[in-house]
Amino acid sequence: MNEVSYSRKYSKRWKQFESYLSYKGRQDPSKLEKLYVELMDDLAYAKTNFPESKTTRYLNQLAMRAHQELYKRNTHKRNRIRTFYKITYPKLLYKHRKRILYSFLILLVSALIGALSVHNEEAFVRLILGDQYVNQTISNIEKGDPMGIYSSMKPVPMFFAIAWNNIKVSFLIYAAGVIFSFGSIYLMFSNGLMLGTFQYFFFQEGLLNVSAQTIWLHGTIEIFSVIIAGASGLIIGNSLLFPGTYPRKISFQRGAKEGMKLVAGLIPFFVVAALIESFITRHYQFSSAFNMFVILISIAFILYYFILYPIILKRRSYESSKTASPTAKTS
Repeated sequence: MNEVSYSRKYSKRWKQFESYLSYKGRQDPSKLEKLYVELMDDLAYAKTNFPESKTTRYLNQLAMRAHQELYKRNTHKRNRIRTFYKITYPKLLYKHRKRILYSFLILLVSALIGALSVHNEEAFVRLILGDQYVNQTISNIEKGDPMGIYSSMKPVPMFFAIAWNNIKVSFLIYAAGVIFSFGSIYLMFSNGLMLGTFQYFFFQEGLLNVSAQTIWLHGTIEIFSVIIAGASGLIIGNSLLFPGTYPRKISFQRGAKEGMKLVAGLIPFFVVAALIESFITRHYQFSSAFNMFVILISIAFILYYFILYPIILKRRSYESSKTASPTAKTS
C-alpha cells in the first residue's frame, strides 16, 4: 500500500483521535488508550514503509501529544492516591472518630470477656479456638517453640493467604453493618473474644510475654485496622438508624460511600501487617529488643496517622478558613 492509499484509508481515524485529544470535556480513559494503541500500530507501519513522509511526521507528532496526555492522566492518578491518604482519609478518620472509639471499646470489652471466661472455665479456650489449634499449640509449647504455628507455612503463600483473609474479613465487617450495625458489632465482638481468649490462654501457660511480643508484631497494625473496619460498619448501620435531615435512602447511600472509603483505605495496612506476620513474626525468638522496636514503631505510626494527624489537619483547616474569612471592622 502506498502512502496516499494508506493515508486515505486511515485519515478519518487519525482526525477522530486528534479531535478527541483536543476535546476539553471529560474523556473516557479506556477509549483514549485504545485509540493510542491503534495509532502506534499505524505509526509503526508508516515508519517501516515510508519513514521520511509527511504522514509519518504527522503520526509521530500525534503520538507525542497522546503520550503526554496519557502521562498527565497517570500522574493525576498517582496524585489522587497521595491526596487520598494525605487529606481525604485523615478527614474521614476525624469525622468518624466517635465510631472508631465505639469500635475500639467493643473489641476491648469483648477481649476482657474472653479473658475472664477462660479464667473461670478453662474449657472455654477450646470452645473459641478449637481443639486442633489448642492441641497443636500445647505440642509447640512442649517442644520449646510456643508460637511455632507462625512458621508452619512457607512465607510467600502465607503472606497472600493472610492478606486476602484480613481484607476479606474487613469488608465483611463493613457489609454486616447494613443489619442496622448489629452485624458489625457481632463480628467485632467475636474477634475481640478470640483475642482475649488467646492471650489469657498463654498467660495461664506462663507465656504472656512471649505471646504478646509475637502477636503484636503484626497485630498492632492488623487489630487496629480491624477496629477501623468495625467503624465503617457502624457508619453504614447508623446511616439507616439515624438518617437525620436526609431521606433514609440518601442517608444510606452517603453512609455506604463513606464506610467503603474507610474500609478500602485499610488495604495497604493489611498488606503491611501480612508482610510482618509472614516474614518477621516467624522469627520471634531472634530478639526481644527487635520485637519491641517493631511494636513501638507500629504504635507510634498508628497514634500519629490515625489519631494525631487527623486532629492536626482539622486544626489547620479551621485556621485557614478563619484567616480567609473577612473580619468586620469596628470603629
